[in-house]
This record gives sequence, structure tokens and C-alpha cells, in this order.
Amino acid sequence: MTKPLDIVFLGLSLSSSWGNGHATTFRGLLRALNDLGHRVTFLERDVSWYAHHRDLRDPDFCDLRYYETVSELRRNHRQELQRADAVVIGSFVPEGRVIIDDLASLCTGQFCFYDIDTPVTLARVADDDCDYLARRQIPYFDVYFSFTGGPTLERLESEFGARRAEALYCSVDPTRHRRTRHAIEWDLGYLGTYSADRQPSLEALLLEPARLLPDRRFVVAGSQYPSDIAWPDNVERIEHLPPSGHAAFYSRQRYTLNLTRASMIAAGWSPSVRLFEAAACGTPIISDRWPGLDDFFPGPAIETAANAADVERILSAKSERARFDMARLAREAVLSRHTAMARAREFVSALTPSVGMRPAVDLDVESAA
Repeated sequence: MTKPLDIVFLGLSLSSSWGNGHATTFRGLLRALNDLGHRVTFLERDVSWYAHHRDLRDPDFCDLRYYETVSELRRNHRQELQRADAVVIGSFVPEGRVIIDDLASLCTGQFCFYDIDTPVTLARVADDDCDYLARRQIPYFDVYFSFTGGPTLERLESEFGARRAEALYCSVDPTRHRRTRHAIEWDLGYLGTYSADRQPSLEALLLEPARLLPDRRFVVAGSQYPSDIAWPDNVERIEHLPPSGHAAFYSRQRYTLNLTRASMIAAGWSPSVRLFEAAACGTPIISDRWPGLDDFFPGPAIETAANAADVERILSAKSERARFDMARLAREAVLSRHTAMARAREFVSALTPSVGMRPAVDLDVESAA
């Protein structure tokens, strides 16, 4: 067995899931690492918009600490960062570029990046428009963990200079995501924060089917949707749904809808946590189409749709037996390969070959702006 590791994460937010999909991923991964016997600390920037919406104030699986400035981060947490076996910086960390430069020469253990937004990150880095990671910083990391797999991993190494790129997909905690006893209330639902590039797909694959099927019931849960969206009368809105309510939400749907950002469709191999959560809850999934989807869900385990007619056909024509069989296959696929415990083991395995002291990083100070 691998010796227990001392791991420090710096991420967008662990304490609040408000408009923040990163929280679910970090919570599952850190809980599983703790269950494996590792010591985990999470350092979070104390910002007002998360402070006012915290739904996990005192986690029992890690040490959650806050900092207000980069100088405070280094001053108050220098020793634990320096002695950690691994320090992992996540995407979208405020002032991430400054933090990376500050910590790259301080950390003596493995120094890693966990990109939960890889296609978005690489597009911004290529345009030098990313405030949490600079292109010149990618080679600093011993391991670049990516939410996106497939050809993107080779691109990270060959084009962006990553020393080692490893897929670390999102995951699900099956003890928290499983079928509940709630009765089905909606024929189709969607869970996701508003995104401009996902909105056309939501319009085509849920709002238009709702107009075509006025006797059916639909639901959209998630925050930050503009006030000028014309919601059909048979579409229920839930403004915010904390992770504790996800299992019941999925269990109340005949089908759930998965929508993917345009950049992630283009990259492929970018499953969302919604896919794994819904499957673990035994809810059949209708998804948009993207390369690599079959690697996660074999054909009979999921339905794909390109337009409202596809959704209407699935809702109207598929038998209950076929729906149950589809949900069973998806659940089996997820529980065998995509649990938080499986992901934690992958993470530790990627660190294990080289855990220990590392050489100092030669920072390009002149281009650090």
C-alpha cells in the first residue's frame, strides 16, 4: 500500500456549490483521498459571492482554510505548502498566475495543476487571455491533470510543453448519488448553471420539446439564467439546487438531459459530472453528441439527440422496459469505472512514481506579468 500522503489543494471553492461545478468534483475526490488514509488540506480564496452561499462550512474529510490575498497565502500557509508531498492548483483560482509563480519555487513535493476546464483553459492560454495560468507556466508542473482526455492529452505535451498530462475526469460518490424513493414528477429535466454557449442546446433539446409536448412536464435547475428567457408554462424552474438535493432531483425524472459546452464538444472526451451523477441514480440520459461519449457509455446505455424531434421521439416512443435497461447499463458503467474512489486511486497512482523532492524551478521572471 502507498504510504499516506500530505496533499494540499488550492481550488476555486470547496465551501460553496453556488454557480460552481468545481465543488462537486473536489468534494468527491477529497473525501475519497481521506478514506484512503491521506491527509488533505484545501485552501480557498475568501470571496464574498461564495461566502454568502456556503453549503459546506466544516467538511469532515479535509482541513478547509481560507486566505484573502496571495501574500497572506504564502505567509500563513508556507510551512504546509513547503512540506506537502503534493500541491495541486486548480483552474480558475483567483490570481492563479501569481500564485503559480509564487509557489513553484517554494514547493518541494510534487507540483501539479488540475484543469477542470481544459478546452477553455487552452483556448485562453493560446490567446494569452487566461488570468489563472500562463503558457510559460505549464512546464512547471510535474503532472498536468485534465478533465479532458483523448487527443487533448497529447496536445498538452507536444504543443504546450506539459511534462506529463494525465486524464482525471470528474466522478460520482455512489453513497450520495443513488435512486431515492421519490415519485417521478418530470418527463425531462436539466441541471446546470446558465452558460451562453449551452443555451442554444437547452432551447433546442428541452424548451422546444416542451412547447411541442404541452402535456409533458419539464424542469430546469440552476442559477444565473437571464430574466428575459421565455420559459414555457410546463417548464418548472429551480433557482439553485445544492449537491445534497441532486439524487432526489434525478430520481424524479423519467429522463435527464446532458448538455456540453461548445469547446468541450470540439475537444471530445469531456464528460460532465451530471452524466455520472444521473447514471448512478438510475436515471436514463439524453445527451448531445461529442467524440468519446461511447468510451464512457456504450451505445445502449445512453440516448443522443441533435434536435427537438429526436427528444420528442425518445420521450414518446421508448418503452418503459427499454428505459429501465438503458439506465441499468449506464449505472453499471459508471459504478465500475467512474466513482470518486476510482478517481482518487488514479490520482495517487499518477503521483506515486515521482513523489518526493523535486528540483527548483527556473522561473522566467521577466515574463511573469
